[in-house]
Amino acid sequence: MFRNATFRQLAAFHAVARLGSVSRAASELNLTQPAVSIQLKLLEESAGAPLLEREGRGIKLSHAGEVMADYAARILDLWRECGDEMAAQRGVFSGTLRLGAVTTAEYLLPPLLVAFSQVQPDVKVQLKVGNRDEIVQMLAGQEVDLAIMGRPPAELKTVAAPFARHPMAFMAAPGHRLMKQRKVTLADLAGANLLVRERGSGTRATLERLHKDAGLPLRIGSELSSNEAIKQMCAAGFGAAFLSLHTCGLEMQTGMLALLPMENNPLERDWYVMHLASRRLPQVASAFRTFLAEEAQALILQQLRGPKLSKPAGNRTARKRNSGGIDVP
Repeated sequence: MFRNATFRQLAAFHAVARLGSVSRAASELNLTQPAVSIQLKLLEESAGAPLLEREGRGIKLSHAGEVMADYAARILDLWRECGDEMAAQRGVFSGTLRLGAVTTAEYLLPPLLVAFSQVQPDVKVQLKVGNRDEIVQMLAGQEVDLAIMGRPPAELKTVAAPFARHPMAFMAAPGHRLMKQRKVTLADLAGANLLVRERGSGTRATLERLHKDAGLPLRIGSELSSNEAIKQMCAAGFGAAFLSLHTCGLEMQTGMLALLPMENNPLERDWYVMHLASRRLPQVASAFRTFLAEEAQALILQQLRGPKLSKPAGNRTARKRNSGGIDVP
């Protein structure tokens, strides 16, 4: 009967359902593959239905498995939250902060997490990094409690709040030919071998929207899936780039990269922290969300003050708010 199922069986099945592999699940759980397979078999016997099906050289969830995966995730999350709440009843603020962040945010998060851990030393951090599409999937699959990205996903119902400004800019190596122009326009970038992130990244989406709003096609020179690769190729003079200033403070401080002489460069967007509207936030996640709202902007400004960033002549500081609610320089 199903009442014989255990948390260990649910945890093993949940890991396999998320990772799509018994071997990867065994590695995450620090178990052997046979041990995980035994837990899956026992759970299937309790459920009275096969939960996994062979698909080529891999596995997939059966219809019953998809139902079980949803319940397993919710049961395990509730049990984890229950443990945290019981600890709080004893006056112990602890637990695991399950955080997802887009790749660009990994440059600004470390000092924020360090500052939070100084206030809440008993909290553990589980940080998952990916492009925008990957983080949206993690949030939808309840693999993370909070997600940090440049704008809330339209495909999910979330509770989102801005917590800091996000400067982004067109830049190039000081010796790039565009640096010799008095004023560079968006159209000038078409022949500058523009280095861009892959589809699914937030930076790429912002760049596409800028060109769309200007009525210009986006001419991609090279597509790379790494901010580091873009920075290094841009600094080497391979092309111009559109990057978050959080990612290239050191390169600008040392003169490897510089802002292109464009009007409204850099421009600013917002960083958002969000969670699923249908979920009650664990106390640890709620505390970090409050911490971001109260402390993040000041800490990020301290971080950005390291490089001496100056805007080219002609930049305007006044900003207007467009119909979409996004501040545009």
